[in-house]
Amino acid sequence: MSESVNLPALGESVTEGTVTRWLKQVGDRVEIDEPLLEVSTDKVDTEIPSPVAGIIEAIHVQEDETVEVGAPLVTIGTGTAAGQEAGAGQEPGATSIAATPVAEAESVPEPITDTPVVGLPTAAPTFAAPTVDAPTAAPIVNASAAAPTVNTPAATVPAATVATPVAATPSTDDTVAPDHPPFTGVLSGLTGYVTPIVRKLANEQGVDLTDITGTGVGGRIRKQDIIAAHAANSAAEAASLAPTGGSGLSPVTVAAGASSPREALTVSPLRGTTAPMTRLRKVVAERAVASMTSTAQLTSVVEVDLTRVAQLRDQVKGAFAEKTGNKLSFLPFFALAAAEALRAYPIINSTVDGDSIVYPAYENMSIAVDTERGLLTPVIRNAGDLNIAQLAAQIADLATRTRNNQLKPDELSGGTFTLTNTGSRGALFDTPVVFLPQSAILGTGVVVRRPVVVAVDGSDSIAVRSMVYLALSYDHRIIDGADAARFLTAVKARLEEGAFQADLGV
Repeated sequence: MSESVNLPALGESVTEGTVTRWLKQVGDRVEIDEPLLEVSTDKVDTEIPSPVAGIIEAIHVQEDETVEVGAPLVTIGTGTAAGQEAGAGQEPGATSIAATPVAEAESVPEPITDTPVVGLPTAAPTFAAPTVDAPTAAPIVNASAAAPTVNTPAATVPAATVATPVAATPSTDDTVAPDHPPFTGVLSGLTGYVTPIVRKLANEQGVDLTDITGTGVGGRIRKQDIIAAHAANSAAEAASLAPTGGSGLSPVTVAAGASSPREALTVSPLRGTTAPMTRLRKVVAERAVASMTSTAQLTSVVEVDLTRVAQLRDQVKGAFAEKTGNKLSFLPFFALAAAEALRAYPIINSTVDGDSIVYPAYENMSIAVDTERGLLTPVIRNAGDLNIAQLAAQIADLATRTRNNQLKPDELSGGTFTLTNTGSRGALFDTPVVFLPQSAILGTGVVVRRPVVVAVDGSDSIAVRSMVYLALSYDHRIIDGADAARFLTAVKARLEEGAFQADLGV
């Protein structure tokens, strides 16, 4: 018995979707809730899970093809003669999974370095070790077995890898992972499905998936497993670089090892190529142009002394993580201060409706999330009613589900104000773009410790403080510079006071 899987409704206003990638092909077996394909809409990219278990008999929609909601995507059956005929009638390679370009955040698409390992046979095939010209490459074990026979699949040749030191990247939040050299290992021992997001993260972090035991359901590898493995690798690498007694290292060598080495830049494979825009990139581009041409945008910037917040964060972040399960970054403090200021100055939270100004009775705060597909802004509903712990939980949840293609389209709509962590990559500040129908967006720069002039007992002194720039872009059609200054001054005063103990929620 066969069953057709149709494109489900992906939101109230979503009527169609584009198949961007098939994760299974004809003849593969799927289980219930196992991802079948990736679909892109005007609002979100997401994976479509299988509602039934069985064998894929036919694929009705090819990659890059756009279909309406309710259209049949794939036929899943018991894998009997009908399924075999469907597989036999398929053109060779028509539904094979190829490495497709993935949109790099706020840039051009970046090709994935490997193909998803799905539907592997019971006997793992043998992979030949790649040739590595670098002098630091590990030698191949058992060089005499350079050409293993196909009849002995259990004998595999370890892949040579090159360990590259990772440079520290300044960040005010953990929602953006630092860049790392692509992973060059061979996934010869990996079985089971690995999501594209997890595979991409492993490539960026230089983690070999074959060395990881998944902690997810059925041993599935999760993002947390990749992060833990990368931390362990970094600690081991730092230990190997640390000078020891009697090592004979010169003073110059020891001094150089005391700081993290600069990460060497690698030439992108996109250099000299041409790649089409993804659907999401096209939508963002159209909205950005429409917003810039339809509104009068400008930006105001203030400098904030965040020392008291930084001290409070250092004091409570351990207990906070233990009680809530979430890391305490600066972003929830920014969100709380902004939400309180929005209530006092609702013009920053307003929208334009013809010749009228609409003042919502709530603060729905969009949070900008950097993903491999581009910038997405999931919404925290009623942010003005939440404390630090609740904001941190929602930020972490939305960021994780955004990167894992698990957001519902409606979670990307309804925002009245946007908060973007522009300092996550080390930028002091920028001039963020306001996207209609919103009227303002607040950008938070990197938190930097530096000497500043402070007043001590009525006298000026120089002290090391934790400083940050806050940049508010706004629609000058309805928001004046004085309105923006009042809002920013209120946020600045709240943060510099640092009295958030009663708002931690733990």
